[in-house]
Amino acid sequence: MSFAIQPHLSVPQIMHRVSLALIPALLAYTWIFGWGVVLNVLLAVATALAVEALLLKIRHKPFKAPFGDGSAILTALLLCMALPPLLPWWVVVIGSAIAILLGKQLYGGLGFNPFNPAMVGYVVLLISFPREMSLWMAPIGGEHSLSLLDTLRYVFTEQLPAAVGGIDAYTMATPLDALKTGLGLEQAMGEIMAMPMFGYLGGSGWEIINALILLGGLWMLYTRLITWHVPVAMLGTLFLIAGIFHLIDPQSYASPVFHIVTGGALLGAFFIATDPVSGATSLRGQLIFGAGVGLFTYIIRTWGGYPDGVAFSILLMNMAAPTIDYYTRPRVFGHKGDQG
Repeated sequence: MSFAIQPHLSVPQIMHRVSLALIPALLAYTWIFGWGVVLNVLLAVATALAVEALLLKIRHKPFKAPFGDGSAILTALLLCMALPPLLPWWVVVIGSAIAILLGKQLYGGLGFNPFNPAMVGYVVLLISFPREMSLWMAPIGGEHSLSLLDTLRYVFTEQLPAAVGGIDAYTMATPLDALKTGLGLEQAMGEIMAMPMFGYLGGSGWEIINALILLGGLWMLYTRLITWHVPVAMLGTLFLIAGIFHLIDPQSYASPVFHIVTGGALLGAFFIATDPVSGATSLRGQLIFGAGVGLFTYIIRTWGGYPDGVAFSILLMNMAAPTIDYYTRPRVFGHKGDQG
């Protein structure tokens, strides 16, 4: 989250405001997909705070009780927005612990991490536990609803009562996964989009969540918590390249609007790729960084092995960020060797 334009705000204030901008989308996520989201949040936040407090104590660094500087909570919330709503408790704990340990504290803590911590945790889980990470709930309604008690039972025991049925009755593929599978079976785009999981523009339910993510992102732009450079570059690049392929063959490639409103594009553009620590810092560098994330996202979604490529794209561009900054840093008056 680029907060260089708000120097009067403290780190906790910035973290709390960004978390606040995420709350409407998180509430919609809970309303649409059920109690599992709440359990994910409670487990992830508790783990992130505990691991951060422990590591800071080991490193003899201060921890501001009870919630630290807010960065661990924000990391946990961002991770939960990317997690399936019905994960075994231990998967959530591992992901949150890895995000803080390997994504943040291993490099010296807040301000020194080269990779976005939430995406580190998410990608480790995605690679390590593919079965558990595919347990995406169908949007709530009728037979697809699980009570709080049944959700608790599955999260902590991975079992459901016989009367309720198996977990397969409550899970389904994500819209991006269904799209990739359908295209792999040589189905036409019109046939795929006619499936009940798709709404007017993208995945059913996800349209509402992403609309609220966009609202939160616009609020951060309005209050100058972030700049426009990364979101516009990322979404613009994704929209442009998706639009070109869609125009060439609309029955084999999804529309650019679908790519924007489905999956993690908007979350990545406004809440993750704008991280000033793991991203580019110069304004020109942010445009390049965002464009790279958008390009890699489309490449991975279309030809890669994973349905959504936002997390991998952000981590790839995190690696490129120091080089981007080196070649785009502002010219210093009186120094011939500096780049323009």
